[in-house]
Amino acid sequence: MPQISLSVPHQLAPDEALRRLQEKGEFLRETYAGQVTNFQQHWEGNLLSYAFTTMGFNVHGTVAVEPAEVKVITELPWLAMAFKGKIEKDIRTELEKLLA
Repeated sequence: MPQISLSVPHQLAPDEALRRLQEKGEFLRETYAGQVTNFQQHWEGNLLSYAFTTMGFNVHGTVAVEPAEVKVITELPWLAMAFKGKIEKDIRTELEKLLA
């Protein structure tokens, strides 16, 4: 399965980065409730495991909050590969804004 793997540096305290990511996750879940189903998330310390279905595609991955960066790994279905570049760019842009 194709994968997006990226990291975004930050200068926040890990607890603050974690708080911002948790709030953003709730915002996204509410905002895209009509487009995302079967949403699951589990935080264990600074590691988020998530899964959801959108447009008939199952997506899952992890977000790790580290002292100087946030690492995102997302498994994409093969049919979503045409959008991989845009998805990566959008994730990076949103994380850079969130962690600024």
